Amino acid sequence: MKYPISITKTTAPAAKPADESKLGFGRIFTDHMFLMDYDEGQGWHDGRIVPFGPLPLHPACTALHYGAEIFEGMKAYRLADGSIQLFRPMENVRRLNNSAERLCLPQLDEEGCLDIIRTFVDVERDWVPHQEGASLYIRPFLLGNDPHLGVHAVHHALFVIITSPVGAYYAEGLNPVKISIESEDVRAVRGGTGYAKCGGNYGASLRAGERAEKNGYTQVLWLDGVERKYIEEVGSMNVMFKIDGKIVTPKLTGSVLPGITRKSCIELLKEWGYTVEERLLSVDELFAAAADGRLEEAWGTGTAAVVSPIGKLFYLGKEYTVCGNKIGPVTQKLYDTMTGIQWGRIEDTHHWCMKV
Repeated sequence: MKYPISITKTTAPAAKPADESKLGFGRIFTDHMFLMDYDEGQGWHDGRIVPFGPLPLHPACTALHYGAEIFEGMKAYRLADGSIQLFRPMENVRRLNNSAERLCLPQLDEEGCLDIIRTFVDVERDWVPHQEGASLYIRPFLLGNDPHLGVHAVHHALFVIITSPVGAYYAEGLNPVKISIESEDVRAVRGGTGYAKCGGNYGASLRAGERAEKNGYTQVLWLDGVERKYIEEVGSMNVMFKIDGKIVTPKLTGSVLPGITRKSCIELLKEWGYTVEERLLSVDELFAAAADGRLEEAWGTGTAAVVSPIGKLFYLGKEYTVCGNKIGPVTQKLYDTMTGIQWGRIEDTHHWCMKV
């Protein structure tokens, strides 16, 4: 089904960034936003594209008090011929609905949600950067909007989409980053919300991230929340390791986000003939492999950074260098292939991309 959408264009469009090499990440926002309301008994209604601005929320809003909020992250890419495409957008829509189910938020019709995203990006198409490596980041989010303080499933909700022209997520660019393995805080536990893309997961990660940054590390590598010994994610990304020629990545146990970039990388790696093991990987096994040279490469995967090589790992007073603190050949090939498909430089034989 398609949701009806009204469009009200801004009368004061902002100037586009003159230097797209200095966009940064998530600091500049486009002229419009999408809003749609949900009321129990009525369903989703009043879809509208309006000028970008503050959201009118009741002070007792469910999302503000009880964390009833989820979001997605995806990108629009401008190709050499000027056309614009999305990368596996239906995967984002389905993950949004999976997150909504976990947080007791109303779900959206898949085709209808995809139509909303494509329509909104088309309205903001002039904001999609032209410079190679830059893109339009799309942030759909859904929040509970009940105007009272009782703790219960959501009866009123708001679906919002905002967009931001972005450059590289990390200031380092495609250079190996230093990662500290967190031994105190945990990101998520099985049975919790780890597989959902909700704000609480990220808020809970900030303290450890701050500690790591103060000690000179870019991000945190998370261990499981029960035994505190199995690798889960790196920062806000999934993580992969090349050990003894095989690719090892934590399996999806319910506490790990099912990343779309992760899924795409696994599919590519298998096509290239690599053995990919989705399994439990302990920190002891990882550091034993690092100590005797069997850890050949390590990298994170995610929408924002695509692929981020890991050059150093720190844990309990010991630091190990991975791949000579250089980008490994598998990491480089994944980055080149993924970005090549996304920006249309490589043929999309998987039919992952969708034109706007």
